[in-house]
Amino acid sequence: MKKQILKSIGAVTTGFAVLVILSMTTDIILQKMGIMNTEPFEENPVWLIVIIVAYRTAFNTLGCYLTARLSPINPMKHAIILGIICFVLAIVGLILMWHVPPRWYPISLALLTLPAAWLGGKMAIEK
Repeated sequence: MKKQILKSIGAVTTGFAVLVILSMTTDIILQKMGIMNTEPFEENPVWLIVIIVAYRTAFNTLGCYLTARLSPINPMKHAIILGIICFVLAIVGLILMWHVPPRWYPISLALLTLPAAWLGGKMAIEK
């Protein structure tokens, strides 16, 4: 039982680490290339912010997929657990970024988190 709990924690941690590393690395690359501004974020064109939302959602899906694949049992449950963790963090980001336009950016990240987690879990189950 203890070994299974450690594997579950490891699966969720690994999925989370992968999605964070991919998101941060992509952000850094876009910044270094002069494509994305982090300060002030609102100076980014709408098309770029849509792309940022898309890749963050894709990385979330990938992280949840990996979590589900690594889980010892109940892969969808593990993917949703990671999705809930990411949703809570997205809500915190929404609150912290509320003063930064455009407001639809953090709202969309929060709204897409749980569907992305479900999709990642579903893809892992179907494999």
